[in-house]
Amino acid sequence: MEAVIRKWGNSPALRLPTTVLREAGYQLEQKVDLIVSRGRIIIQPSEKVEYDLDALISGINATNAHDEVSFGSPVGNEAL
Repeated sequence: MEAVIRKWGNSPALRLPTTVLREAGYQLEQKVDLIVSRGRIIIQPSEKVEYDLDALISGINATNAHDEVSFGSPVGNEAL
């Protein structure tokens, strides 16, 4: 499939057809990494995982919460 790099604001842009995204398994708003190798631009899914703290905290309940853990007595200058 052929595409054309065009100007979008002050930056070059490449529009990806929906069928290409779907076939590659990508979604809108998905974070990707761009890699330049031997004159080629490679787009691959980002391996960095971002967590939403509010979503994680909302998943805590009586079933999956753990008890307090003791790491023993202070051995240095720990603040108590």
